[in-house]
Amino acid sequence: MTSTVDTDSADGGYPQTQTPLLSHRQILTIMSGLMLGMFLGALDMTIVATAVRTIADDLDGLSIQAWITTAYLITATIMTPIYGKLSDIYGRKPLYLTAISLFLIGSVACTMATSMYQLAVFRAVQGLGAGGLMSLAITIIGDIVPARERARYQGYIVAVFGTSSVLGPLIGGLFAGMDSFLAVDGWRWVFLINVPVGIVALFVVAKVLNVPHERQDHRIDWWGAAALATGVIPLLLVAEQGRDWGWTSSGALICYVVAAIGIAAFVRVEAAMGDAALLPLRLFRNPTFSVAIGAGLLVGVTMFGSMTLIPQYLQIVQGFSPTEAGLLTLPMMGGIMVTTTITGRYTSATGRYKIAPVIGTLLLSLGALLLAQIEWDSPVWQPMVYMGVIGMGLGGCMQTLVIAVQNAGPRSDMGVSTASATFFRQIGGTLGVAVFLSILFSTLTSNVRAAFAELGIPVAAASAGNRDIMADSSFLKSMPIEQAKPFLIGFTESISTVFYVAAAVAFAASIVVMAMREVPLPEVRRE
Repeated sequence: MTSTVDTDSADGGYPQTQTPLLSHRQILTIMSGLMLGMFLGALDMTIVATAVRTIADDLDGLSIQAWITTAYLITATIMTPIYGKLSDIYGRKPLYLTAISLFLIGSVACTMATSMYQLAVFRAVQGLGAGGLMSLAITIIGDIVPARERARYQGYIVAVFGTSSVLGPLIGGLFAGMDSFLAVDGWRWVFLINVPVGIVALFVVAKVLNVPHERQDHRIDWWGAAALATGVIPLLLVAEQGRDWGWTSSGALICYVVAAIGIAAFVRVEAAMGDAALLPLRLFRNPTFSVAIGAGLLVGVTMFGSMTLIPQYLQIVQGFSPTEAGLLTLPMMGGIMVTTTITGRYTSATGRYKIAPVIGTLLLSLGALLLAQIEWDSPVWQPMVYMGVIGMGLGGCMQTLVIAVQNAGPRSDMGVSTASATFFRQIGGTLGVAVFLSILFSTLTSNVRAAFAELGIPVAAASAGNRDIMADSSFLKSMPIEQAKPFLIGFTESISTVFYVAAAVAFAASIVVMAMREVPLPEVRRE
């Protein structure tokens, strides 16, 4: 095969450096290692979520179980742009191997935790690696695949998430239900299972990922990294813990102040660092880049919020187990796979991509509106169909927005551009989950009381039965349906309110995407 190059300029006049064309087989060989790395991160998210309550019970830390997610989230989010910038300087392969190694070290440490506090620290170590597993893999795909053909390969990424969404709940539920396996506590295998997968990933990546890299002699923006951490960590803390602390508590107010100082310092440092900045500000002067980043942030709000609340409805209202609820969300993944395939082929054939996130965000808004209509006793096929609509929306905009970001800047910024898209989507998702859960909790009590009143149950009985469903929903399983009904109705009403907000956010994302300037992807010439 004769090599050819992608020579067109991206938006803003940035020249795209030469990209050697690899055969489909060569690309798949490299992607085999990348997909193993992504599988580590994707599986960890679903498997831990299924087993977290069992873990917390065993380590006597039910009240602080949120910290094993918060610690992981903080380090993974902070490390995402750092991996992106360092990979632009030193190359993708050493950074990807580092990410996998750190994730493995954290996984092994998690299996040896003897308290929730230890587990939170070890999960933070896992997060140090997880921050590079996804964003670096997508960046490397951008390195080896011309922009116009890139969308065709997004289906492989979606397949990784689809597989993990099936295996995660099954494996997590299996291990969580075991007292021990091979003389090791069952739940510890939730983390130990990462080891063989990670070792294989290290071997494959070390062997097949040989992409040429031209080193950039930039200073490392350590001050920018410190300022970013100062700005983002308090925001993530208050987003995850604000509901328990109180949004106007002294702890939350301190977080707001520190975050504001950190963000202001970060902007000043980045302006002073110029091209060496962790997130070069010149990228945001590109309209395609800034609009795609803004839309990605809003999509993250809806996406992560929906993925958090749908299983809650299925478990608390419909009465399914965590494993069953996880499997029932498969229509969402199916929708993502269908539209990812369609948009990939369309983009590859035409070089156009803007229509995909426009339709995708509108479908996302429609799916949220449909989910807002569900009742406490709706047949389960209804939320499953509506989840499919949400999935179709996500499939149309998730990876397409990343391609838009990658195509908007020079290839030398591929790492930091891709990491920026991942970083802001994660920030949006974290804030979205925090806001949505706050809406859920703030309306839950009044909706439950209203349900008691509508059913003609005395106020005294309503007060006596007013219990925190989210703190402990197990009482609903043993309660006769006539007594549980007000709680189920109230919870469903609160969920509906949240999805109305999610629909509005997704519609706002569609308006933002419509303003995006589309730069057609250059045609690939094979000689």
